[in-house]
Amino acid sequence: MSRIFWDSNLFIYLFEGKGAMYDRVAHLREKMRARGDQLLTSALTLGEVLVKPIRINDPDLVQGFEAAITRTALVVPFDVDAAMIFARLRAARNISAPDAIQLACAAAAGTDLFVTNDERLQKQQVEGIQFIVPLDRSPV
Repeated sequence: MSRIFWDSNLFIYLFEGKGAMYDRVAHLREKMRARGDQLLTSALTLGEVLVKPIRINDPDLVQGFEAAITRTALVVPFDVDAAMIFARLRAARNISAPDAIQLACAAAAGTDLFVTNDERLQKQQVEGIQFIVPLDRSPV
C-alpha cells in the first residue's frame, strides 16, 4: 500500500466528469483502489474544489464535492508540522504559498507519491515526499 497525495487539479478533473484528464484520473483512482493505496489530499484542496459550487450558490454540489473528498481521501490539515515545512519551502525556494501548503501537507503526512499536473511542482524535491510526478507519468 502506498500513500498517494493528489493535488487539487486531479479532483477538479474528476469532478468535471469528461475528457482525457478525467479518464486519466479515473484510471489512476481505479488502479489505486485495486492496489489498496491510500488517497491523501489537503484541506486546501477541499477549499479550492468548493470555490465554484459556492460561487454559483449550489449547496447540493458543495455537499456532494465535500462528501466525495472526505469519504475517499484522508484530508491532511495545515497544522504546526506542515507550517514548519511550509516556512522552510517558502524561505528556500520560489514557490507560491498555495503550492507550498500542498507540498508541506503532503510532506508532513509522509507521502510516497505526489501527483499533480502543475509543472512547477514536478521539479521539486521535498523531504517527506518520495516522488512528485505528473498525472500522465504516474507509476501506479
